[in-house]
Amino acid sequence: MLDILYEDQELVAINKPAGLLVHRTSMAAEEKTQFAVQNLRDQIGTRVYPVHRIDRPTSGVLLFSKNSEILPQLKAQFANREVSKKYLALVRGFFLENEGRVNHPLENERSKKLQEAITHFRVLAEKEIPYDTTGRYPTSRYSLVEMSPLTGRTHQIRRHLAHLRHYIIGDKKHGNNKQNQFFFKEFGLENLLLHAFKLELTHPRTNQKLRLEATLPAHFRTILLKIDLNSDLIQ
Repeated sequence: MLDILYEDQELVAINKPAGLLVHRTSMAAEEKTQFAVQNLRDQIGTRVYPVHRIDRPTSGVLLFSKNSEILPQLKAQFANREVSKKYLALVRGFFLENEGRVNHPLENERSKKLQEAITHFRVLAEKEIPYDTTGRYPTSRYSLVEMSPLTGRTHQIRRHLAHLRHYIIGDKKHGNNKQNQFFFKEFGLENLLLHAFKLELTHPRTNQKLRLEATLPAHFRTILLKIDLNSDLIQ
């Protein structure tokens, strides 16, 4: 059963588990796997339409519309940057600044053209642990950061953090293999530590602000506890 965060006559939001695809794609056409669209439709007994997407390995808030007529209004809010999206990520290293902005264009995977890509970051907590994960230093440093993408490019947060060399732990495509191997061998981590924990937008019918929040998944909380990274987000 999917964890439903919010539901009314028009909208429904879930806390998507890591590893679940939003819907069937050409790349996953032959996969015998499950999809959020079909699972949610079967669970609530009505057709649903994804308003936005989050990566397969990413967990967190995912919003659907029950009505295709209001879908353009919802998508327009995302396109016009009227939606607030906040993610949590555990990354390698300490930041030089506690808050800042990454303004680094990213190449479109299909057209190969550079596209504007902007992400705001804020450091929430830091931890230095007594493990040599690289073979160079006796300790290793990690940061829990809040990431707010202002644009919506493919793998934007993951690619921006890789650009800063603050690789997300568990990121097999854009991350650091040594870090991933350490967290797998030491803590059994197989997931990406990126979670969409907050989404704020305007309800298309009532014009009221809608604030959706998703608690951290167990695998993310477990790692924060294992490395003793103090955070109010551990619940």
